[in-house]
This record gives sequence, C-alpha cells and structure tokens, in this order.
Amino acid sequence: MFGGANMGNMLKQAQQLQARMAKLKEDLGTRDVTASAGGGAVTVVASCDLKLKSVVINDELIKAGDKDMLQDLVLAACNSALDQAKSTASAEMSKLTGGFK
Repeated sequence: MFGGANMGNMLKQAQQLQARMAKLKEDLGTRDVTASAGGGAVTVVASCDLKLKSVVINDELIKAGDKDMLQDLVLAACNSALDQAKSTASAEMSKLTGGFK
C-alpha cells in the first residue's frame, strides 16, 4: 500500500497531539490570571480556560456610591483578565503546536 507506514505514523502523531491538547486544556483550567482596574479598586481572577473565578471590589469604591464608575471598573477588570487568559492559552497552545493553527 502506497505510503501506508507513513500514513500510520502521521495518524499516531495526530492522536498524540490530540491527547497533549486535551491535557493542556485541562491544565489551562487550573491556571489563573489576575487583573485589576481603578488602581486596584476592582480585582478579577479568571482561569485560562476563560472562566471568571472571582471579583473583589474595594469597600471604599462601594461606599463612594458611584454606580456607573463601579460598572465601568468591573467591566474593565473582567476584560483585562479574559484578555490575559486568552493570551496565556494561545501562547501555551502555540508551544504545543509549534505555531501551527
């Protein structure tokens, strides 16, 4: 059969890569990134599988009673944490695949 051994080898490599990718995905779920906004008034922790894990709001910010500012800071911190998580996940995936998309 033409290329049979070569095709079998490619299939085996693809299966190994798939297993490593599954392991990496699991690993990313346990890695966290932290971002803050407003000089630390709002801090968000997200996992590298893009799940928000916690939001901490400084008591002084709550006491200030500025709802619009609070909403803006929470949104900014969440977006920053998710951007960091995506960047970390992408970098780790790139290491695994050698840059191949």
